Amino acid sequence: MKHFIFLATLFFGLFTSAQQDLPKDYFGSPLDIPIILSGSFGELRSNHFHSGLDIKTQQREGFPILAPADGYVKRIKVAHYGYGKALYIQHPNGYTTVYAHLQRYANDIEKYVKELQYTKETFEFEDFPKNKLLSVKKGEIIGYTGNSGSSGGPHLHFEIRDPASRPMNPLLFGIEIPDTKTPLVNSVFVYPVGDSAYANNSKNRSKLRLIKQKDGNYKTEKLSALGKIGFGVSTYDQQNGASNKNGAYQIKTSVNGSEKFKVLFEKFSFAETRYLNRFMDYEYFKTNKSRVQKLFRQDNNPLSVIVSEDDNGYVTIEDGFSSDYTIEITDYKGNLMRITVPIEGKVAENPEPKDDKETDHYVYHKQGTAITKGKFDIYIPAESLYENTYLNIEAKGDTLIFHENIIPVHKNISISIDASNYKSEELSKLYIGELNYRGQPSYNNNSRRGTKLTTRTRTFGTYVLAIDNTPPTVKPVNFKDGKWISNNKTLKIKIEDDRSGISSYRATVNGKFILMEYNYKTDVLTYDFDDDVVQDTENNLKLIVVDSMGNSTTFEATFFRK
Repeated sequence: MKHFIFLATLFFGLFTSAQQDLPKDYFGSPLDIPIILSGSFGELRSNHFHSGLDIKTQQREGFPILAPADGYVKRIKVAHYGYGKALYIQHPNGYTTVYAHLQRYANDIEKYVKELQYTKETFEFEDFPKNKLLSVKKGEIIGYTGNSGSSGGPHLHFEIRDPASRPMNPLLFGIEIPDTKTPLVNSVFVYPVGDSAYANNSKNRSKLRLIKQKDGNYKTEKLSALGKIGFGVSTYDQQNGASNKNGAYQIKTSVNGSEKFKVLFEKFSFAETRYLNRFMDYEYFKTNKSRVQKLFRQDNNPLSVIVSEDDNGYVTIEDGFSSDYTIEITDYKGNLMRITVPIEGKVAENPEPKDDKETDHYVYHKQGTAITKGKFDIYIPAESLYENTYLNIEAKGDTLIFHENIIPVHKNISISIDASNYKSEELSKLYIGELNYRGQPSYNNNSRRGTKLTTRTRTFGTYVLAIDNTPPTVKPVNFKDGKWISNNKTLKIKIEDDRSGISSYRATVNGKFILMEYNYKTDVLTYDFDDDVVQDTENNLKLIVVDSMGNSTTFEATFFRK
């Protein structure tokens, strides 16, 4: 253990030294407006850590995005989901900056994108321009802020990645965010570890009552415990000018002044980010919508954001033991919130037993497991789960109750069903879907081999064999068939499919492809007449929309323009 602590300390020292060598005066601000954050680096999100800063844009779109340094366009990706319209700039110092959820690109970049989209006849694409074709200068406008992709509102997602493509905290590079606010705390939990440990007369996780002190810090009720225990905290940070609940920069714990555990959100790799589900209390989040960070390292948690630890952050309590456990939460500006947990080692009589529910299916996380239940075949690859787990699995006809979504899944699990009892003409319209909160099947990518359907998932829940033989609906939004629309700047059409979802679409006017941008949040396709494809007076529009099961709708209309 001493050897491990020495290596961890050495690594952290080298890491800190490297951080001091970062080019803090190299990158300028990507926006010429006050920088206020709606999301911070390392923030806990669904299945991943947030890899950049979310910069507020005053609830509006269209602010110019400025190149923070000289460079060239390394990558362009346009997608309906995820980052939406994204741009990647490579800089001479080896770092890459990333900009996501753009409204549009600027100047030569926008022209390049449009030409590619029309050449490929698709809105979505990914491209890596060759030979530094699109160079940029510091302060040059490279795009405009927007709300594209899976964005919850207008903002700029901004990243800085190191030469190994690992996202780093942009605040380390000198970007200034006014912040005089102290981090806030929602709750603190204690976790007994193993069969012989307990806390507050229970072997289960329990919440500690927080008592605010005169200095603004917290103290919890006295904790009575025995054996190995760990702690968890739900916390968030805020910067000046915003009420958004952002992530903390550093969390450090100690016992009687001796450091036990430190988490530092300065850098991580995309390969490790899904292990966030091991780092946080996944079950508590799914049942209470609050993310609790475990201040100890469990098995199968390789996260590099844990930069130092003693005994994996655990505390071992003996009878008669008396000490103070301290949690210190710090933001990048050094504002500090401290929580003190007084601990008393005490033997308890008849502590509440562990709330373990044994079932017929016990899965070993290091072994692949095949399970057949009714019509369903399930395969759980080795290391799909983080630990050995009891699973509740039931099949009722075409419905599979596959535990519940309170256990994280790291690798894809396969679920198959034999649909040989369905007619051959129905097979192409069948799919395995997960029931959503409304009790409707959400489409998962499916494959079919003969009469056997298979889907892959990383979520426990209820799955059903569903059928979709209903084509999408198509309705014009800002025009009518046979009417003049000379004053229109755009052509808008609403497309919807409430079963398997929209898979593809293609629009032409007088036989020529037109580029239509799909906003899945509003179910609207938009064509911009500035693309200058539509030049005739009489125009015949044809739109073909296909859902994920191959059902299609063809919409045709005529409009006139001068």
